[in-house]
This record gives sequence, structure tokens and C-alpha cells, in this order.
Amino acid sequence: MSKFHGIIPPLVSPLLGNDELDHAGLERLIEHVLAGGVHGLFILGSTGEAPSLSYRLRRELVDAVCRQVADRVPVLVGITDTAFVESISLSQHAADAGAAAVVLSTPYYFPAGQTELHSYVKNVVAELPLPLMLYNMPALTKVWFEIETLKKLSDLEGIVGLKDSSGDLDYFAQATALKQLRPDWSILIGPEALLPEAMQLGGDGGVNGGANVLPRLFVECYEAIVAGDSVRLAELHHRIVDFQRIYEVGKYASKYIKATKCCLSLLNICDDCMAQPFHKFLPPEREKIAAILRELDVPVVQG
Repeated sequence: MSKFHGIIPPLVSPLLGNDELDHAGLERLIEHVLAGGVHGLFILGSTGEAPSLSYRLRRELVDAVCRQVADRVPVLVGITDTAFVESISLSQHAADAGAAAVVLSTPYYFPAGQTELHSYVKNVVAELPLPLMLYNMPALTKVWFEIETLKKLSDLEGIVGLKDSSGDLDYFAQATALKQLRPDWSILIGPEALLPEAMQLGGDGGVNGGANVLPRLFVECYEAIVAGDSVRLAELHHRIVDFQRIYEVGKYASKYIKATKCCLSLLNICDDCMAQPFHKFLPPEREKIAAILRELDVPVVQG
């Protein structure tokens, strides 16, 4: 079994205001997902609003998470940045805090060519104190880790796998085929409704945002896939697809994070404050989310 496998939630970053971490909410969130049986935590990813957080707050979050998790599961830390040196600096901080690995997507803003991307990752890996998981997120970074580039990067021992959030299962299948070159690689899917199909293609699990809210549901789905229990899987996957309705509330790209944070607020786990420039859901949207949770028999603490 690959080192990184199963359900690894991309943890939201609980906030109380500008540059202020919701420590109590973060503690409740961590214990909530761990109680659900998750196999690891991924912090400072897209769901964690990493690009919107100050470098100071990112380090505070890394310290708080690693301290509380205390090696119960692996902690993966996102280090994606437009500045090479900031990625390396955060990776060192993550190593000192006790993280298990770091996660790197393609630098955003100016799109990099594949030749540039290949040399960039090689240069990053040469300075990293931890194993590296690559992160394919073309919708937000404008650039893919093309399969040929991944194939070339498979020569680097420091790289341990890929999280793919493209939603393209043909690409995912080609990525899992690279295990022929690197059997130790973990290939994880981002879009949560695709978890069963992705694992059937040879994937190792999912980095699924919904596991912030319903960790046990996603863990049981993963376990049903591993056990080959098709009846149980169909039931659980139907519930996951039904849960996807929360992502239809709102109209901006940030609605995925807003919906997740809104759910957690309704469960009285953490505040739903968003990092600027984004806003949390207003009462009408909040009530729509609450109604969906009630229909799923999820106990809502507040409306």
C-alpha cells in the first residue's frame, strides 16, 4: 500500500478575521476529521485558501496542526507560491513542525511552459527537506503537469506522487500508469464524486473537501471500494453525490470553500469567516446549506 492513501481531507483554514486563526475551531475540526477515521490531513491547499493567507498565518497554521495531530496521521503541507524561495522556506518550517510531506502545484499568474516547469520542480526538490507530492490544479493555476513531464520527473526520488484535481479521468488513468515506473507513488483524486472511478483506475484515495464535513462517509466509501463491497459502495456514493448539492449554492468560484465552511459553522465546529476578498454566505444561502444537511440527516446546530 502506498504511504499516502485513503481519505486525506484538504483542511479548511478556520479564521476569525483578517490574519486571525480560529484556534478553538481548528482544534475541533482536527478532532472531528480524525474521529471520522481519515488517513491524513492536507493543509494550505485550495480549500485551505492558502494563496489568501499571510506567510505568518500559514506558519501559525502549520505549527498548530502538527502540534495537535501529534503524528496520529501524516500531515501534508501545501507550499505552492509564486516565489521559489517562499516555497522552500515554508517547506523547512513544515519539516521543523513535524509534517510528513509537502505539496506543490504549478506556480500561478504567469503560466509556465513544461520545460520551465520540469526544471523548476527539479530545483525545488533539490532543496526540500521533505518528500514532495505534486498537485495538478489547472483550473486555478492555468498549467497542467503534463503526463510526459510527470514521466520525466519520476526520476526524482524526492517526489512521492500526485494529487489530481483536473476532473479528467483519462488524465488520471495515465497518471496511475506511471506507477509502472514508480510503484511507490500515491495517486490521489480531488473531485470527490469521482472517488470510486478513480480508485478503479488504480488510484490510492482522495483529497476530498467534503471530508471536512462528513469524514466518516468518505472513509466508509473508501473502505467499501477496497473491500469490493459494491452494494455498500453504491449506497455511500449516492450519499456523496447527494451532498454535492451544497456546491450549487452561490454563484462565484469561491462557493466551494464557502459551502464547506458554512457546513462546519452550522455543525458548530468552526467559524465560517473567509479570507479577503471573499465573503461568507449570507443568511439566505446559509439556510439553503442548512436545509441540504437536514435532508441528509446531518444534525445542524444552528440555522
